[in-house]
Formats: sequence, C-alpha cells, structure tokens
Amino acid sequence: MALYMHTKPEIQRPVSGAFIVSSILAALFLNGLPWEGIWLMLRPDFVALVMLYWCMHKPLRVGIGLSWAVGIFADVADASLFGQHALAYTLLAFGGVVLHRRLQMFDLRHQTIQVFGIFALTYAVYALVNWQVNGYMVWLYFLGCITSTLLWMPLSIMFQTMRQTKSGS
Repeated sequence: MALYMHTKPEIQRPVSGAFIVSSILAALFLNGLPWEGIWLMLRPDFVALVMLYWCMHKPLRVGIGLSWAVGIFADVADASLFGQHALAYTLLAFGGVVLHRRLQMFDLRHQTIQVFGIFALTYAVYALVNWQVNGYMVWLYFLGCITSTLLWMPLSIMFQTMRQTKSGS
C-alpha cells in the first residue's frame, strides 16, 4: 500500500533524451509482438502507456508533435490504416499535456481512474476508424483499454523507481 501513496516527495533524476527514446522504442517493440486470438484484443497499447507517462511528467519534452510522429511510425510498423495511431496518440498527448498538473495531484490509485478516461478516448478513436473503414464497430477494442489502464500503476512505479536518486550516497 505504501507504493500507492505519496507520503513524501521523492527527488527525481533529470531524464535523459536517450532514456525517453529507448522507452518509446521498447514500447513500439512490445506493440509489434505477434499477438493472436483473444490475446490480440486484450493487448495493451504499450506505446500509449509510455507516451501518456512522458506527456504527464515531461510535457515540455514529449508532447503532441512527438506523439504524432510516433503514431505515424506505429501505423507503418503495424501496417494499419495510415494516420490511425497518429490521431489516437495526438489526442492522448493532448490530454496528457493539458491535464498533467491535475493528474500529478492524485496518488496512483486515483490517477489510474483519471487515466482510464484518456485511454478510453484513445481506444474510441481506434474503434471509430475501424467503423468508418469496415462499416461495423468492434467493441472488443475496449478490452485493451482496460488492460492498458491496469498496467498504468506498474509502469508508473517502474519509471518512478528508475528516476529516484539514491539517498545516503
């Protein structure tokens, strides 16, 4: 339970550009893994998770433009409709940048509830694009929204731990 609470503010290391880029590339790699069947519908959007984290914590370094570029790259890598991920990640980044102060006020449990709305918007874009292209709505897209939201807390804890300074040294 102590992992969720902001009992005392931790000093964070400055984030290098290499760390941000490597985390985004790792997320692109995880999105590119060969998922099949129900696992494909349950697959979280790792890029959306990482992009939202960085838009919340470093909005001046990671923002809408980088999210759009990563989305274009994700479209090419995924062989999906060109611009689908770019549109979704742009809306996600807009939500993360505009709401970054508000989201950081909450502890991780309450932050997860707030982040669910941003992920729901992202997955709604996927579902609407599929509806426009194929003529039907795939409601199973929203299962990935739930798994992405469930991974928000472990990802945040992992990144915060990696950024904390060591006390007493």
